[in-house]
Amino acid sequence: MGDAEKSDPQVVRFRAFVSYSHADAVIAQKLHRKIETYRLPEHLRDRETDDPDNGRLGRIFRDREDLPAAEDLSESVKQALAGSQVLVVICSPDAQESIWVAREIELFRALHPGRPVLAALVRGEPEEAFPAALRDGAEPLAADLRKEGDGWRLGFLKIVAGIAGVPLDALVQRDASRRIRRVMAVTGGALVALLAMIGMTIFALQSRNEAQHQQAEAEGLVEYMLTDLRTELKGVGRLDVMTKVNERAMDYYEGQGDLSNMPAESLELRARILHAMGEDDVKLKDYDKALKKFTEAHRVTGALLARDLDNPNRIFRHAQSENWLGYLAYWGKDYAESASRTAKNKSLIKKLMRFPSREADWVQHAGYSFGSECARLLATKAAPKTVLNECLQALAYIEELSRLIPDDKQAISDLANRHAWLADAYFFNKQEKQGFAHRGEQLRLVKSLVDDNPKNHSWAEQWAATQMSYAELLVEHQRDSEAEQYVRNAYTIANQLAELDRNNTKYAELKARLAKMIN
Repeated sequence: MGDAEKSDPQVVRFRAFVSYSHADAVIAQKLHRKIETYRLPEHLRDRETDDPDNGRLGRIFRDREDLPAAEDLSESVKQALAGSQVLVVICSPDAQESIWVAREIELFRALHPGRPVLAALVRGEPEEAFPAALRDGAEPLAADLRKEGDGWRLGFLKIVAGIAGVPLDALVQRDASRRIRRVMAVTGGALVALLAMIGMTIFALQSRNEAQHQQAEAEGLVEYMLTDLRTELKGVGRLDVMTKVNERAMDYYEGQGDLSNMPAESLELRARILHAMGEDDVKLKDYDKALKKFTEAHRVTGALLARDLDNPNRIFRHAQSENWLGYLAYWGKDYAESASRTAKNKSLIKKLMRFPSREADWVQHAGYSFGSECARLLATKAAPKTVLNECLQALAYIEELSRLIPDDKQAISDLANRHAWLADAYFFNKQEKQGFAHRGEQLRLVKSLVDDNPKNHSWAEQWAATQMSYAELLVEHQRDSEAEQYVRNAYTIANQLAELDRNNTKYAELKARLAKMIN
């Protein structure tokens, strides 16, 4: 701590200052909350910790949170920077363009030349996300919170290690141990306690005097249970445990009819959670419950978009809602409704793709949407050229996704699937040469996934199914001798998978289907 800070009792001291653009306010709020509530392992605690008994790092400054009533915001920010030990910069294309983020970086470095500056990359590539003021001078310590980077969990631990000045490995090991204990506890009585806490917190929201504070606490708990907890349960194959949690959260959301006075951050969180719950229902083939979730999500994303029609993230979320409702209408054989939702989704995608910075999530959504429409048009035997154009567009978007995240295995899997659908579209247009060419590209891509990770059961299953589909195609074109080897290869893989997991009905069905082809 500098001499000026020690001698000036007016300086409010913070462990860290979080600098961010308005567009990244949701992420800033989440990061702020998690840093302030994080506890260091006991053996890493020292006198620098504000609360050495509990290991909390101390107060974290976020201007809209800590000084909402300040008369002179610039003076308030300057005082907070003077009293902060570390600067955390949330980096994105919006942050790079923000003059306020740049000024906060420059002021912090002028006040504290030797103190750490941590860059938290959340969107875009470093060259388009790091503010110029951050790149000037000493190289900042960086944490990549993007899915294709460190991911949220590891990136967050890097930030904590940088703030606390402790080894990252020690935090990673403690985090792994905590995850194991948490999952074990969830499958027992802890889940009941957490559900009770949600019920009590939601009931507490009836109090108007403390509504804003209590709502934040309730939503934080709901967010944990339906995001972090959901991920952990999915990792150990216990996503079914989330059914009652989903239902309780849905009751809470439906009970709030008027969305006009709710903060945008609360609505954005609600939309993400509703989409996640709806996807769970789709995977369980419970389409009625899924429709309920996605209908509510559509109401929320529509309300958000109405507040800011040119906000790309809100356009993206509402496009997701339209796409899911179109998907459910298609499976319910309401083709008119499906076509209407698809048209609205495409209109939003078109608007989204006009923005200069195209996020991987947006491009993936576009590829999935056009892929679904490609499949729908093939199933309904629409005009051949219309089918082909839709399938070509789906492939183009997923090819763009693969360029944005070249090492992402799921993107490669998606690319293989788009080649398969495009092949079907070419066969539908009686262009067999092109059809076989794209089926061959599908084979090559899926085989590359298996070669890179031969122990991954998902890729092995996809490889068996791909060879089986190719064999069926060869038989349709009177090339039975060529098909035989693909069938036998696929059967060998399916048999191995079925032996490894005898309770997996998908493996058993794949094996049985291939056995019939051999016989």
